[in-house]
Amino acid sequence: MLLFNATWAQRPTYVYNKDLLVGADRFDVYVDRLKEAGNIGVVANHATTVKTEDGERHLIDYLLSEGVGVSRAFAPEHGFRGKADAGEKVEDGRDAATGLSVISLYGSHKKPTPQDLEGIDLMVFDLQDVGARFYTYISTMYYVMEACAEEGIPVMILDRPNPNGFYVDGPLLEPAYKSFVGMLPIPVVHGMTVGELAQMINGEGWLPEGATCSLVVLPCEGYDHNKVYVLPKKPSPNLPTITSILLFPSLCFFEGTEISVGRGTDKPFEVFGHPNLSIGSYLFVPKPNEGAKHPKHENVPCIGWDLSEIGAKRVMEKQELILDWLVNAYHNYPEKESFFLKNGFFEKLAGIATLREQIISGMNAEEIRASWQSDLVIFKARRQLYLLYPEN
Repeated sequence: MLLFNATWAQRPTYVYNKDLLVGADRFDVYVDRLKEAGNIGVVANHATTVKTEDGERHLIDYLLSEGVGVSRAFAPEHGFRGKADAGEKVEDGRDAATGLSVISLYGSHKKPTPQDLEGIDLMVFDLQDVGARFYTYISTMYYVMEACAEEGIPVMILDRPNPNGFYVDGPLLEPAYKSFVGMLPIPVVHGMTVGELAQMINGEGWLPEGATCSLVVLPCEGYDHNKVYVLPKKPSPNLPTITSILLFPSLCFFEGTEISVGRGTDKPFEVFGHPNLSIGSYLFVPKPNEGAKHPKHENVPCIGWDLSEIGAKRVMEKQELILDWLVNAYHNYPEKESFFLKNGFFEKLAGIATLREQIISGMNAEEIRASWQSDLVIFKARRQLYLLYPEN
């Protein structure tokens, strides 16, 4: 596994860390527990893999080979094999490799029903998050914890590093803007692994009526929050590189505007642009591809910026959301009244109403960031209670 060594006084360098183990790799700790538990449900996708003596394997294949009673799989957005578009409805089905029933937790069916959980004695959650509030895998985790708490089913989180876990930034979600792209009162970049966040959900009483889920978190070994984890597999179709993953929290705001973030190109979340934008010199044409069947501005040339060489470095050096791109795009957009989508999706991504208002009013990036600092101080203090790994 590759890691950036996050020593910010000098340019970060790649480091190969052969000793880093994700939670799923720690077989000796959890396999016997699962065998004793009985019938197991597993929330998984294509990136739910483990290192074994025989090479990399899917977690479910490994568990079945070890005699664990996996009875059902649950799939998040993008599906069990990770190929569906963002927002595309994913149907229930059956895994061809194992014959297991696969229940989709996306579309109109985001929370497991009592029928989905019938007969399950323990739920295993193992999804690779990327550390942004609007990345829906943590919303799936929230609903799984809620459903399992209601049915008295314990949950085991097999933890994985957060590639954006080296900083915390962004406005905290306000309740009025709660949605599947923002379920929790946390910043856009929360700086926590799924295991740490699951503990915070329990500890802060964020489940309905303050319920708690019976929870076991199996931590990673060899990870800390001062490293930028380079994922061995892309977590979803439009985040294929570490550059796209590091830029995702800053560029995803554009999904609530008329600006394209390069879906339908070979650089999703590494570029942004629009057919009528008056800044930038990078030309790209969104075309249908795997994970973007109907990209924004399909087959129309877009002009904008290519951030593939400089963007990730800037995020790592600044350790904050880069708002300049969003602010500058708005001020250089010819028809400002149509820049933000009319469906309110921008507010759902931002988690607040004021970000749009601040941009329209002419506030610069630093002034906007200053407006949420007091909330971040409070959040960071609470976050400390649930961290499993060291930070600076």
